[in-house]
Amino acid sequence: MPTPPPDLPDQLNSPSYLLPVEDTNFLLHDEMRAVRFALEYAKADLLLRDWGVRSTIIVFGSARVPSPERAAAWKEAATTPDEKEIQRIERQLRWYEAAREFGRIASERGGAKAPKERWRDNVIATGGGPGIMEAANRGAHEANAPSIGFNITLPHEQLPNRYTTPELTFRFHYFAMRKMHLAMRANALVVFPGGFGTMDELFELLTLRQTGKAPVVPIVMFDRSYWQRVLNLDVLLENR
Repeated sequence: MPTPPPDLPDQLNSPSYLLPVEDTNFLLHDEMRAVRFALEYAKADLLLRDWGVRSTIIVFGSARVPSPERAAAWKEAATTPDEKEIQRIERQLRWYEAAREFGRIASERGGAKAPKERWRDNVIATGGGPGIMEAANRGAHEANAPSIGFNITLPHEQLPNRYTTPELTFRFHYFAMRKMHLAMRANALVVFPGGFGTMDELFELLTLRQTGKAPVVPIVMFDRSYWQRVLNLDVLLENR
């Protein structure tokens, strides 16, 4: 690059002189939303292709389920533990361990560890946060297999859990693009107990399946007693 003459500081320092890709303020204009949307699609898609991820198994569930380590610390710190709270935590620990075990087994047997002609299948993918998401990523990590974390920027920042593969740990601004990446490679969906976020993701996939916008894939809802209390699927089926 030629040495600039000394009498051009204003021109060279003007934001208009920045290349568009270098101009953050420009990229953050409302009018550039479509470009940002496309970038969120392209970045994750290219990096997943680089890793040879052809298909995934999606695991959803509550972000508030404690790990065994967190539960042990809570029990140790509790001066007067409430019996109902202890029962709730023990029930959630069973969910955590089940998600962890599933992540391990699916990673060992599904093709995530043994790529065929560079392609990996049935790679565990979660929302990247704590709780059930952490448990599934942890199981894959313990199997020495890659796993994906599709994180989302929230007002109260959600940090990625420590078990996602660093190169496959993504962060999205747009929920819609995050959902698209969660759905577009899914060979199966496993839904553990959770709240509004879990329900949102579940019904997104159910709607895609019902309308034929996505291939038919298995959808497993873990802990029948929980889901029977939360949802009356029979009523939905009767009135579809």
